[in-house]
Amino acid sequence: MAALPDMLAAQVGRTPERTALKSPAGEMTFRDLYAAAAGLAARLEARGVASVGLTGDNTSAWVLADLACLMAGVVCVPVPGFFSRSQTDHLIARAGLDGLLWAEPGPGRDELGQGVWLESLPVTAAAVRVPAGTAKITFTSGSTGTPKGVCLSADQMAATAEALRERLGGLELRHHLCILPLATLLENIAGVYLPLLMGATVELAPLGTLGMTGSSGVDGARLMAGLNRIRPHSVILVPELASLLVDAAERGHLEPGRFRFLAVGGGRVSPDLLARGRRAGLPLFEGYGLSECGSVVALNVPGQDRPGTVGQPLAHVRVALDDDRQIRVHGNTHLGYLGDPLRADESLGTGDLGRLDSDGFLRVDGRSKNLLITSFGRNVSPEWLESELVQAVGARQAVVFGDGEPHLRALITVTQDQSPARIADALSALNDRLPDYARLATVYVREQLLCQAEGHITANGRPVRSRIQTDLTALLADATHIDMTFSLMNPPGGFHMAFFDRLQQETEDARKHVTEAPVIRAIQEDRFDLESYIWFLTQAYHHVKHTVPLMMACGGRLPERLEFVRKALVEYIEEEYGHHEWILDDLEACGADRESIRQGKPDTSIELMVAYLYDQIDRGNPAAFFGMVQVLEGTSIELATPLGEQIQKQLGLPDEAFSYLYSHGALDQEHFEFFRKLMNEITDADDQQAIIESARMVYRLYGDMLHSIPVQTGRKESQHEAA
Repeated sequence: MAALPDMLAAQVGRTPERTALKSPAGEMTFRDLYAAAAGLAARLEARGVASVGLTGDNTSAWVLADLACLMAGVVCVPVPGFFSRSQTDHLIARAGLDGLLWAEPGPGRDELGQGVWLESLPVTAAAVRVPAGTAKITFTSGSTGTPKGVCLSADQMAATAEALRERLGGLELRHHLCILPLATLLENIAGVYLPLLMGATVELAPLGTLGMTGSSGVDGARLMAGLNRIRPHSVILVPELASLLVDAAERGHLEPGRFRFLAVGGGRVSPDLLARGRRAGLPLFEGYGLSECGSVVALNVPGQDRPGTVGQPLAHVRVALDDDRQIRVHGNTHLGYLGDPLRADESLGTGDLGRLDSDGFLRVDGRSKNLLITSFGRNVSPEWLESELVQAVGARQAVVFGDGEPHLRALITVTQDQSPARIADALSALNDRLPDYARLATVYVREQLLCQAEGHITANGRPVRSRIQTDLTALLADATHIDMTFSLMNPPGGFHMAFFDRLQQETEDARKHVTEAPVIRAIQEDRFDLESYIWFLTQAYHHVKHTVPLMMACGGRLPERLEFVRKALVEYIEEEYGHHEWILDDLEACGADRESIRQGKPDTSIELMVAYLYDQIDRGNPAAFFGMVQVLEGTSIELATPLGEQIQKQLGLPDEAFSYLYSHGALDQEHFEFFRKLMNEITDADDQQAIIESARMVYRLYGDMLHSIPVQTGRKESQHEAA
């Protein structure tokens, strides 16, 4: 692979007089561009500069300084203009920079020529060692807001640019406009290196003149005016900008005729948005990549396009999926993170979940660490729903949350010209077409954008979910609250709501009596002792020993029309038989007397719960039994495993004391999915109502038991504190 300067020199030989750079400062031919960058490189070498930060707006000087660093072998560290002071200081100290390159004069800066100034920094030992061969360190704020340096070699960046040139070879792209900051690696490589190697003109303008501010601020009207005035062939977009362009084109505010290729990356894009854009004349094509792989891994292009995917991988990499469906990239991956040990693995785990179809097109389903698991055990990728919200509502930003909750919620930001009624209608229509488990129960609407300065989004506009969750109360304080319950119900003539979802919804208030029991906070605050655990297991024994007899009684009373339910009970019985003995095993491992518990009496709440269920099966509707299943298996999924781990850690008990909690946390995930499908087959209104009423009663009585567990009133003193 030839070095980028050599590849650029070859292009200069082919098109020496063609315009390479265009900006308010003037135009520069390919020959002049190369000569100017080479002159700057010589000055950097003469000063002995080894590593520099590159700051400033989108100008020709920035591009020349960047190319000069490549020619001189100087490690270049772009400094995003939207970084906070603390992030910039961290970047400078972490990389041990010799100086900063500026596109404007200032105190302590020496002019190097071509509009570039060098500010020398105090000599300090680099905090960490830079991997050999590093040409560029691109800092991203990541998910925590603390910048992390990705070290890339010149060969890696050249390989990405060359692979992109090969993929786009059939397109006549002669004019690219940079609207993302040049410090963004995607714009740096795909918006500068690639067009120059294709012999195209790169047009630059101060971002403010295009309506762009910071990492995510945008004045839509100003951006459309700039695009209509400049009329480029290609632009690189993030999903939010793509949505703005589609909306503007549909309203006649953007002239799409001159665009030949609009690349969209940085987040999931709704296929509906791509389709709308293309109907409006915008050639939108989705791609995928990450800084660690030179910013682009896969890309759709005309003639090699499959909406709903991010395209086929580029020729310089190989993509595979591991056993957990995580996307792994082989070849052309980064040298490592600044300060971390050198990478030994030839492949890179991206942390993204995906699929490859039979033709090799890659679909990205979201970040594995971001998966939301509802209290009903359903997995939902928030990125998918967020892209649907942006598309359906025209939201500027969207963040979906609700991990461990029965229903999902979302926070969106919108423009001032959107009426609450229109937003509510759009949300209702979105819920109508979503699968039941992914429907939104509540949406909070803000006009104030989430910003990078406050740590709520990353440098490339992705939500920092942990920080948003921490600040959620404050963020929602000035938001409009839209209750989506109406679109979860069964309005006359509306869509049909599955009974399982209705059951969850209509028992949501009753469920709080369980999930808000004091014992849960006591466990979290280390106020749960062995006496508490033995008491809980004792009550569990006295209701679990009735599970199989209750199933038998229910099966014997079911009418013939519910034969499919009787068949399901046979499977349940086989699964559940003997579980009460597991609990006695656990109690014995805790030092309790097995036989005395077997012969003992339960708490009044458990006695009443079991008696109520037998009575409903015998004198009422036997389907009421499934109200207990709803409560116990749902509660087990939500609480069993995480609380079991906390209890074991606090009490120092062996695994043999947790067979009931641990097994049911895992078993009930499968059981609850089976239960969900079974409930959706129950269509009789009386059967459904009996199950709902039974679930409410069992939530009450089981919750009474949890509220009665004896716990310490003060935080237990640890051994360390006692010392």
